[in-house]
Amino acid sequence: MQEQSHRDGSLSGQVAVVTGSTRGIGAGIAKKFAEHGARVVVHGREREQGEKVVGAITSAGGEASLVVGDLRDEAHCRSVIRYAVERFGRLDILVNNAGVVDRGNIENTSIELWDTILAVNLRAPFVLCQEAVQRMKERKSGCIVNIGSVNAYVGMRKLLPYSASKGGLMTFTKNLAHYLTQYQIRANQINPGWVLTEGEHHVQSVGEGRGETWLEEARETRPFGRLISPEEIARAALFFATNELITGAVLDYEQVVIGAIPD
Repeated sequence: MQEQSHRDGSLSGQVAVVTGSTRGIGAGIAKKFAEHGARVVVHGREREQGEKVVGAITSAGGEASLVVGDLRDEAHCRSVIRYAVERFGRLDILVNNAGVVDRGNIENTSIELWDTILAVNLRAPFVLCQEAVQRMKERKSGCIVNIGSVNAYVGMRKLLPYSASKGGLMTFTKNLAHYLTQYQIRANQINPGWVLTEGEHHVQSVGEGRGETWLEEARETRPFGRLISPEEIARAALFFATNELITGAVLDYEQVVIGAIPD
């Protein structure tokens, strides 16, 4: 997938909401969209981190605004979309990136954990899309990009609620895309594989107890000798956000073939 030229204005004049964009993949997408001309609503739970992302965008000549809040709250989800329209006058792109990746299997997952993960990873995208579509359909134009995971297909044993939420999101994306063709609104999904983010580093080094050498060990297990970068996912999101005539697609962004049977 070839990136468009730097600051080519491919998203010039457009307004994008990117949830979970105070760090990691979401921050990369927000910066990439701004780099290509979009005005961006950065969203997350961490004000300090969010201000850093907004600062990076504005320092580079872009335009961005920050909304802080909890996507478990339906009213907050709706307010994010309304804020974007009030602040910038329109909404063209919604990226549902925010996600909870807490561990849990069938035996140790509590109802509270299940509800939290499903609320953020699946219900929030539904509410955000429901609110966004009302704005987009007025202009018969718009784009929704949902960030899923390769865990959507089966998933790791220790990621039952997370995998279920991403599998649900994938079906949601396809059904949504099918419905929205009548309004000329596109919806697609990116399923990232193993991405190297600050959060992943903390999970592996501290949460999984693998220490500071975990990355070297992980690289040795990857076919191409490294983990995916947030920049690469951002480029894929940019492709879907521009006026490419594609909808209902799911891109498995991974360096192994999902579903392949090991030799």
